[in-house]
Amino acid sequence: MLSLRSRLFAPILLFIGKSTLVASLSCRNLPGDLNFPSSAAWDAFNVSIGGQLLAVVPTAMFCHELPLGQCNTAMWASAEFRAGIPGSMDNANWEQDYLSNPPSLCLQNSTTCGQGNVPVFAVNATDVSHIQLGVQFASEHNLRVAVKASGHDYLGRSTAKGSLLLWTHHLQNISFTDSFTVDGKNLGSAMTVGSGVPANTLYEATKQMGKIYVGPNTATAVPAGGYVQGTGHSAFSTALGLGADNALEFEIVVANGTLLKANEVENSDLFFALRGGGSGSWGVVTSATFCTFPTFPAVNHVIEYLATTNASTRALAEIHARHVFDWTPFNAGQYFYLFVGGAAGNSLFVSTFFPNSTEDQANAAMKPFIDDVAAANLSVSVIELNVTSGLPNDLLFMADVQVGANDILGSRLIPMDAYKTNVEGIGQGYEELLELGVGGSVPPPFDYMRAVTRLCSYRILGHNLLGGKVVENANIGNAVNPKWRTAQTHLIATASWPDSFTPAQVEAVKEQMTNQFVPILAKMTNETDSGAYSNEADVREPDFQTTFFGSVYPKLKSIKEKYDPNGLFIVQAGVGSEDWDTAGNCRVN
Repeated sequence: MLSLRSRLFAPILLFIGKSTLVASLSCRNLPGDLNFPSSAAWDAFNVSIGGQLLAVVPTAMFCHELPLGQCNTAMWASAEFRAGIPGSMDNANWEQDYLSNPPSLCLQNSTTCGQGNVPVFAVNATDVSHIQLGVQFASEHNLRVAVKASGHDYLGRSTAKGSLLLWTHHLQNISFTDSFTVDGKNLGSAMTVGSGVPANTLYEATKQMGKIYVGPNTATAVPAGGYVQGTGHSAFSTALGLGADNALEFEIVVANGTLLKANEVENSDLFFALRGGGSGSWGVVTSATFCTFPTFPAVNHVIEYLATTNASTRALAEIHARHVFDWTPFNAGQYFYLFVGGAAGNSLFVSTFFPNSTEDQANAAMKPFIDDVAAANLSVSVIELNVTSGLPNDLLFMADVQVGANDILGSRLIPMDAYKTNVEGIGQGYEELLELGVGGSVPPPFDYMRAVTRLCSYRILGHNLLGGKVVENANIGNAVNPKWRTAQTHLIATASWPDSFTPAQVEAVKEQMTNQFVPILAKMTNETDSGAYSNEADVREPDFQTTFFGSVYPKLKSIKEKYDPNGLFIVQAGVGSEDWDTAGNCRVN
């Protein structure tokens, strides 16, 4: 990691001359402001946290400082590698500041680098006290803060220009119990994990205990962090519920620096908010406790089709839409991803996870869909068919995922009713997105590896993971948007661009996502007040309060005002962010 003595104030120099005004009480103090902490203040703070203060730089600058060959293309694209760099984000675009004049960029093959949208310092927390002191220092000096564990954040909320980063990556504790109690009430088998522990580590750890938990289908997403705060879907949500439904307790440092316990008895309003009320808005979670379940046999059925035209792709999507309810009785979860393959056509990848099932049962459950595709006589061919048995821990485990590209997302929760009454509209939405060039300007290599190994390889991503236990948990009493309880799928459109794009071209891509792609997804819902998953969505949603949080938003806003009255934890499209500018630096209300 970078030497504090050699790097501590280098990032600040990048800001000198950008701002020389004394920050008002309504704005955060940023590098270059007269009220930004002095070098002596930073030195004293570093001593107070045992030398855990780091200078932070973008990924490309970090790579430039490594010996030649130690940051090759494979490492650049590795989520595991990036998770160990405090300033790194999985999607490289969130590290860039396209809007400053001149733009402040640090790209993969740059010869010069700006600080971009990356914090200048980080508290490398290895103890809860480091977080508490960091929060107190930020409050005392009116600093912008960012909270990050791994950088697996598709809305760019865990980075902020000129901020102090509270980095929880090294909070790696894991413990298990068969009898987790709250106020004398036994809540059963559970695990308590630090807010730096990634999903892949937990799949291995739970396997060793004969357990499984509700977690994501990726490597480095952190269940105790933004995953559960945002809601958290899983391949086994239909059987076991959402991540937020399975959280039993949190320990969290709130804006006044206090470490609180939040559960159904203590600070129960904060507990409500932390289970689905939005990532990054409530404080710094240091640990979380989740339900665990006895692990079970499972089957992963994978089939991939190649459709040669957009019209045949639409027809294929409509056939799939007519079958989405087929797998709910099996408590199966399914990912259905569409890759836009250019001259080769479009590839629909369908990966279905069946709990407590045999391969014969999985094949039988998939047969009606497969038979209908064959009977439709479309310009469609099967390019992969694979059935694998194992424990869910193994089926969901990934050592790494490929990241590092410039990607943004837009999404909607597609209701059950839409699949009953609007199948043609869903198919039409697919075709409209394809005709508009969904996915953006960087066609990735045409590769039939698992879709989940690289999100940006697939341009329309579907998640048929709802119904079942997700519906049964409607009255569980958490902040999950009620739209989750009536939805059947979660559908995403993606957009990407090459590093060669100008800021104006990048802005055009973002505008197309907000003004063209997302409205098509919204139309597919057949609702006027459609919902979206706040962790996998367009950060520019114009009415994010309704779209991300629905009817629970007023309650969330009051909880926010109670625990964070000065808005220390502000993230774009997060609770209370409408009171601040888009950078989260100055109050507007």
